[in-house]
Amino acid sequence: MTVPLLDLTAQYRSIKPELDDALRTVIETQRFVLGPEVEGLESEIASYLGSAHAVGCASGTDALLLPLKALSAAPGSDVIVPSFTFFATAGAVWNAGFRPVFCDVDPDTFNVTAGTLEAAWTEATVAVVPVHLFGQMAPMGEILELARSRGAFVLEDAAQAIGARSADGVAGTVGDAGAFSFFPTKNLGGFGDGGIVTTNDAELAEKLVKLRVHGGRQMYHHEMVGTNSRLDALQAAILRVKLRHLDDWADARQANARLYAQLLGDLDMVRLPHVAEGSHHVYNQFTVRVPRRDDLREHLGARGIGSGVYYPVPLHLQECFHALGGKEGDIPATETLCQEVVSLPIYPELGEERVAEVADAVRAFYR
Repeated sequence: MTVPLLDLTAQYRSIKPELDDALRTVIETQRFVLGPEVEGLESEIASYLGSAHAVGCASGTDALLLPLKALSAAPGSDVIVPSFTFFATAGAVWNAGFRPVFCDVDPDTFNVTAGTLEAAWTEATVAVVPVHLFGQMAPMGEILELARSRGAFVLEDAAQAIGARSADGVAGTVGDAGAFSFFPTKNLGGFGDGGIVTTNDAELAEKLVKLRVHGGRQMYHHEMVGTNSRLDALQAAILRVKLRHLDDWADARQANARLYAQLLGDLDMVRLPHVAEGSHHVYNQFTVRVPRRDDLREHLGARGIGSGVYYPVPLHLQECFHALGGKEGDIPATETLCQEVVSLPIYPELGEERVAEVADAVRAFYR
């Protein structure tokens, strides 16, 4: 049995008539950039998450970049980000003109905490970017308390966590702004790039609307130096269809995770994802910690089973950030995780038979 890491074709087939109708509507109107489809998506995302505002943009990377560009902070100021995350989290900080300062994560949840952020705090810190990695929220209550006490902006990187929540609130709505990605592999994924920023701050939302269209609301009149980060109407139409199914897909991901836990829970060699108390994990990835990770992946691949490594190299050790002075041993938990983590298939259409096939292959390797 072949089990891919992700099967987008299965999802497409399940909702093809709805998607075809949505795409046909956009094609017939010939309104391809922003417009009513984007406005509709912004309204529906804001309602779904419970935020006052949602501003669509061209990608999840831009959803991180635009709020940082809206900050009134001196160029070169420090912004704290986890070293264990996708590159865009730190890349956006750099491209907004700030200096990324890397912190460690909780090795069980993979997320930053108030403690790991505080350990990296500097006198020049103006913002923090907690990442809700793999679909579980970071502890936003304690993070917000720390940031508020020091006057720092809080940008939630919720690219992998749409629909996740905890006792602190809903991912992307607790801090000053939240950044979401609609890359095809996300739980809510389009047919290409796309993103959205959520906020309860009307002034910030107005800045974002301007920044995404070269810095102005009126054509050829520019109040700020912005960029071209408009969301395509075709992507918005697709996402509006998929949003209606998002909760059901999250339920299926959680069911798959529970079955993995039953089938692998007694295997000492495999550390399953830790779900914090009160957390609603939406499992963009099902990431475990294992010894001999690369050998396991080779074994799985030989049986036709896909897997992924998110992420193999800590950000503080990336070549492009060499000038920041990061070196091995600086951020120990992250460096260990990068040697041990592997993500197993978790997509909604996976089903019990394929989950069992993957679990059996893992058990066979460590037997």
